[in-house]
Order: sequence, then structure tokens, then C-alpha cells
Amino acid sequence: MTKQIRAIVKGVGHCLPERVVENAEFEKTLDTSDEWIRTRSGIERRHFASEGEKTSDLALAAARAALADAGLDAADLDAIILATTTPDLTFPSTATTVQAGLGMTGGFAFDIQAVCAGFVYALSNANALILSGMAKRVLVIGAETFSRILDWEDRGTCVLFGDGAGALLLEAAEAEGTPGDRGILSVDLHSDGRHRDILYVDGGVATGDTGHVRMQGREVFRHAVEKLSDTAHTALDRAGLSGADVDWLVPHQANLRIIKATAQRLDLPMERVVVTVQDHGNTSAASIPLALSVGKARGQIKPGDLLVTEAIGGGLAWGAVVLRW
Repeated sequence: MTKQIRAIVKGVGHCLPERVVENAEFEKTLDTSDEWIRTRSGIERRHFASEGEKTSDLALAAARAALADAGLDAADLDAIILATTTPDLTFPSTATTVQAGLGMTGGFAFDIQAVCAGFVYALSNANALILSGMAKRVLVIGAETFSRILDWEDRGTCVLFGDGAGALLLEAAEAEGTPGDRGILSVDLHSDGRHRDILYVDGGVATGDTGHVRMQGREVFRHAVEKLSDTAHTALDRAGLSGADVDWLVPHQANLRIIKATAQRLDLPMERVVVTVQDHGNTSAASIPLALSVGKARGQIKPGDLLVTEAIGGGLAWGAVVLRW
């Protein structure tokens, strides 16, 4: 086998706002209940950013945690890619705000917007930068303050989302070029704009209003289960691997029923799935890096483990990444 470069994981970290919101809090203002929310989503609580707490604040804390975990400094980075749907400002990118906060004066930083699939898209871009030789070390962040775009009178959406950030530090390393290599082994990305009306925000720069999340839950569920299992299988095939090789499925944490249905289609028992949705809700682009960081902290994810991460979000946009920790 010809040796090749792989993007390997050097560090991981996360940040959650201090404010924890239990399901029972919504009972005061909405026709809902803790049981209703748990039954339909698996969510028990979520974190909400405090007034004045920005997406970049959460992202910066997660970035510092990932750097510390890797034993590296900001000066060691070549690039920052930040996936978010809730940037601090229309421009400049939130990634450049994080870059400044870290004291990183070299390299480059930019945002990616693919909603809940944002981190998978960001990982694929970071991998491409490393494989092309454009960067050696890339900090990939998913960060959201989704609470800022929720309609507090819509019980079908406002109980599902939370705020948070997670970060993964990737570094170029020479490998054997086999499925046993550490690092990112394959990527699969898709989008289909025909389905944009089933999950979207009804505002933006052109409308003059930030808008709120709107979702057709049943349609999203149907697309999610089918597309997530298909993209995971495709990514595994590209890596020359199968579901039997997978140590951990680390899915986008949107809904426990979707997670269970996807795992079933991959023939994976729930004991091999990292689940954090009960504590965080759907944190959009932050959910996968949050789950990776928490999974490592729990002692679930260990060096050499084969992971599949997959996500789907508005667009529709979806994809999967296969990586060995």
C-alpha cells in the first residue's frame, strides 16, 4: 500500500451555557408536558445561552478546550472552520472572532452554514484542506445559540433545541493508506433544495427580520431515517468497511427516535451509540462535536475506535464521516 496523509484527531472539547432548562419549564407557558417531550424526542433538558452570551463565546471556550486536550497553542493552527446557523453578526464570520479571541494572527478562518449538517460539512472541508496540503492543523468547531431563533409559542419546535459548542482539532499525519488507519477514512455529502420548505427559518437579511424555525416534523423524520442510514452505509463502503466494524455511531442529536431507527438500519445496538440528546436537545451544528467530546469524557470513545458520524439538517443537507479515533 502507498503511504498517504490522513487527518487525525488530536484534541476535542466542548462548552455548554450555564443555564439548564428542564422540560417542566415549558409547562408554564405551553400546552405541553415533560412526558410529551420525552416520548416524542427523548429530550429531558437543554442549555440556553444567557443574555449577551454569543455563539463566539461558546465556540471560543470549546476551541480552548480542544487545544488544551491536544496540548497545542493557537499559533500551531493553520485554519479554523466554524459551522453555525446563528452567527454573532451577518459579517464578519464568527470564525474570525474566535481566531482573534485565541490570539491567532496567522492562517485563515471561515464559517460554514449547513444547519444541523454543518459539522459534517466542516469536517469534510477540513479533511480536504489537509489532504491537499493547504493546511496541517485545522480546528473544526460547531457552535449555536439556536434559542435566539425559536418561536416560544410553537410547542413543536421550541422544546427541541438547545445551545452549545464543540470543537475537534485535526492534524495531518502519514498513514499506511488502509482502513485500519487513524483519522478520517471517508466522507459522503448530499443536499437537495427541493425539500427546503420542510425545515427552515422564515427570516433573514433579505426579509429584514431574523425569523423563527419552522418545521414539518413528520416529513423531517421520514427523510432523516432514510437519508442518514443511506449516507452512513455509503461512507462505510467508501472506506472499505461495514457496520460490523463500527465501534461507535455518533449521530446528530436531534431526536432519540431518529437515532434508534438509524442505528437499527445499520444493525448497531444502542450500546454502541453515543447519545447525549437527553441532556442537550438538538444543538444543530454543535451536536456531533458535543457528543464526541462527552463520549470521550465518559470513557466511551477510545483511541483506535472506528466512528461513524452522520447528520441531516435544513436544505435539506446531509452527510456522514467515517473516522478512526
